[in-house]
Amino acid sequence: MKFKGKVWKFKNDVNTDEIISARFLNTQDPAELGEHCMEDIVADFSKKISRGDIIVAGKNFGCGSSREHAQLAIKGAGVSCVIAESFARIFYRNAINVGLPILEIDSTSDIQEGDYLEVDLDKGTLLNLSENKEYNAQPLPKFIQEIIKSGGLLKWIRLRQRRSSKKIGYGGQVRKGKRCTR
Repeated sequence: MKFKGKVWKFKNDVNTDEIISARFLNTQDPAELGEHCMEDIVADFSKKISRGDIIVAGKNFGCGSSREHAQLAIKGAGVSCVIAESFARIFYRNAINVGLPILEIDSTSDIQEGDYLEVDLDKGTLLNLSENKEYNAQPLPKFIQEIIKSGGLLKWIRLRQRRSSKKIGYGGQVRKGKRCTR
């Protein structure tokens, strides 16, 4: 997966209540949550960004709540991926669960707000097009990349079930990709 977008830079320890305030947690609709994404840090953030823009942050991004609303809000706002020095553990897991692309790099200090980045999630590379500087990260394992490409864990599971149901016949018997008629 490759992404290209403008950087929106955030500090260390951005918590989930800053990503999406608790007063908006009465829905799980990504588009509705996206309208209020990051607005307690950057007023009208969702109106200022363009679809495909990239969030870059310091350490411990997404600390706080275990709810998936923060990741849904980021996706709903149109952010293509989040790059950080580190993620809170539950945020990291929930990002995978909802199909939000994330990548950890050693340091984000040289990346400035307004820079344009090209991210290759498969290779774990990040190219700052504004500064012509490349960063390397440990790419996510292939199966995690598949989950993200599928749109999240539940969609990945459904896709795998559909694929396997084509190979398994009635009564669970496998017959060279055809359904058994017994």
